[in-house]
Amino acid sequence: MKVYSFEKLDVWNKAADFVCELYKVTRKFPSEEKYGLTSQLRRAAVSIASNIAEGSSRKSKKDQSRFYVIAYSSTIEVINQLIIAKRLEYLQQEEYENLRKQMEEITGLIGGLHKSLNTKP
Repeated sequence: MKVYSFEKLDVWNKAADFVCELYKVTRKFPSEEKYGLTSQLRRAAVSIASNIAEGSSRKSKKDQSRFYVIAYSSTIEVINQLIIAKRLEYLQQEEYENLRKQMEEITGLIGGLHKSLNTKP
């Protein structure tokens, strides 16, 4: 089986792990949130990993950079939604802190990946 370059990226692996953990946590959200916050969180989290993967396949640094910026923006979206989920008491403090810590690590790694391209925004 072929291994693609994005699969070797630490940031992509952490983002994919985050998605799996987020899916487990959001299973406990109220059923009325199925098409609301649960769906929004999951889609934004998947977007992080997807944009890292897609960016890694692009030939130009400018194209790669664009996808990494989108991935970073999705992390900010997820952080916002985690804050809202915590305020609504859908997340326990420990769950929130764990997910938030992972997001902070991923944002740092995406920032480093973007910076390594030496492109201007």
